[in-house]
Amino acid sequence: MIHEKPLILFDPFPRNEAMVFTPDVAAELGRLSTLVTHFGSRAPDDLVESVLADVEIIVGQTAMGKDRLDRAPKLKAILNVKANWEPNIDYAECQRRGIHVLSAAPAMAPAVAEYCLGQAISLARGLPAADRLFRDGLEKYGIGGNGRAYSLYDAPVGLIGYGNLGRALAPLLKPFGCRTAVHDPWLSDRYLETQGVVPASLEEVLTQSRFLFILAGVTSENEGFLDRAKLAQIPEDASVILGSRAEVVEFDAFLEMAGEGRFRAAVDVFPEEPVPADALSRQTPNVLFSAHLAGGLEPSYARIRDMMMDDIRQILAGLPPLRMQRAEPRQAAMARSR
Repeated sequence: MIHEKPLILFDPFPRNEAMVFTPDVAAELGRLSTLVTHFGSRAPDDLVESVLADVEIIVGQTAMGKDRLDRAPKLKAILNVKANWEPNIDYAECQRRGIHVLSAAPAMAPAVAEYCLGQAISLARGLPAADRLFRDGLEKYGIGGNGRAYSLYDAPVGLIGYGNLGRALAPLLKPFGCRTAVHDPWLSDRYLETQGVVPASLEEVLTQSRFLFILAGVTSENEGFLDRAKLAQIPEDASVILGSRAEVVEFDAFLEMAGEGRFRAAVDVFPEEPVPADALSRQTPNVLFSAHLAGGLEPSYARIRDMMMDDIRQILAGLPPLRMQRAEPRQAAMARSR
């Protein structure tokens, strides 16, 4: 099949039109390309096979193993409009062929960072409990109601993971004068120092943080690495925000310890989503829960669309993409995110 314009397969599930295919996006892609779209599910195999010979850009999480890459000689890029790396792409083969594999993860980071900051302050100041006391007519005013409250200002802060989320959160913490320590085994100490944070061991971050942000992605190497023994190193009454992937912690132990008041906790992510009606989390007291709300805001999807379209323009012009996150084959192949 001969196309006068480059062919783009738009297969963004589980993203939908409102998230990534607004009228302005549709109109511009229509001008730039021959556009093949599929919504509501992953594109069926017969549709994918019908465009392989001519497709130049794939938008979505379409499975592209080596056998399909062999049948897609014109393919220049795969743009994943979610914030993860799925195991259905041969990342090393894409790199060998010069095919850009990109993720929209940076677009979600500002909203998640904002969430994490807000939850940290809510936990430290005891705002959920203050709300309940007020509604029950048991409130105390001023210092009388702040007996267990503490402040983020000048507090020791620890970040486990310094990817997109950590890099978005660190600038938000600076006005508070925090000493921000970071543990990330993928990054050099010198790099972290250039970011204005303090490189630290996992033990140092766990034992010395009044505020602890768990921001690490999950891989085949770190699944469940924050087990009960490591969680027990967290200081009494610290504020712990689980804002990235629940699979990096021993989740039941985390809930048990937080529920008993060992530390304060805010949780936005769960091992299974939607969370079952009878899940332990629904019966756990003393935890500030939300249903994976941190990143899913319209401004996040607007950033996805902006990054996506900017990089599509770059790629179609024969230039390297600039905005979305590039896959590093080893890390992407190890990823266990959903």
